[in-house]
Amino acid sequence: MTQTTRVTRLHVLPEGEPLFSEQAFTVEVDDEAGGEFVVVSDCEGKIRLNAEEWPALCNAINQMVKECRS
Repeated sequence: MTQTTRVTRLHVLPEGEPLFSEQAFTVEVDDEAGGEFVVVSDCEGKIRLNAEEWPALCNAINQMVKECRS
């Protein structure tokens, strides 16, 4: 059997902040047996962002959408 490695999670956060930062977002590919989809979350499970955060978060979301398999 051939094995593969996939990137399925990205963290978007201010430079120098730790992964557990309250300002961090997680963008990931998930699959609950109905096909792959992208999940965006923060430490509270809600998405709240300002205009400065959008470009990096948008890039991460676009990257993870490309990683989804049909």
